Amino acid sequence: MNRRTVVVGALAVGAGTFAAGSWYVARRQEAEQAAAVRETLQAQPDALVRPHSPILGPADAPVSVVEFFDPSCEACRAFHPVINELRRQYPDQLRVVLRYTPFHEGSDEAVRILEVARRQNLFEPVLDVLFDQQPAWALHGQPNMDLAWNAAGEAGLDLSRAESERLHPEITGILNQDMADVQAMQITGTPTFFVNGERLTELSIQNLRTAVSDAVAGLG
Repeated sequence: MNRRTVVVGALAVGAGTFAAGSWYVARRQEAEQAAAVRETLQAQPDALVRPHSPILGPADAPVSVVEFFDPSCEACRAFHPVINELRRQYPDQLRVVLRYTPFHEGSDEAVRILEVARRQNLFEPVLDVLFDQQPAWALHGQPNMDLAWNAAGEAGLDLSRAESERLHPEITGILNQDMADVQAMQITGTPTFFVNGERLTELSIQNLRTAVSDAVAGLG
């Protein structure tokens, strides 16, 4: 065994030890976060779902997916068709509850667009078009909210009425409450999903599909 072999072997062992340590730290952080969320929900049972939270699907469906999302988030846009696919797959068993998490610049205005759309019974069409045209209006650092409003208009939103309602105190209250819950629930990225109250710790499309299908299968 020469010196080079010894050095390479030592590096491999070091890399393996580092990877194992990183995995352990990540799992410990997940466990601590899950425990903190459980404590939050014990103290604030409504922090996960508020009476004002938009619901897609039957309100009394036995399987509940809560999504903390940002209208400007590319990953949220990627998950949106998956959510719609799951709703079509489980039309009676699944509801999706949306929580606003406007982390990006301009996202608070996008939330106001969605809320005035809800007042006009156009929440889903406007949500769809905002995600569809997100690459045009949600440029990080330079969002073009005029384009977002125009997109909502294309979906049928009465823009004159919307302009008069966008700063309504009720909408501001929804934004403020959701951001307070985002902090309480320790949401640091979007999308973040909870399936029947359990946080999806490893975010992937397949993991979301599996969690939902397992929850439906568990209904018996």
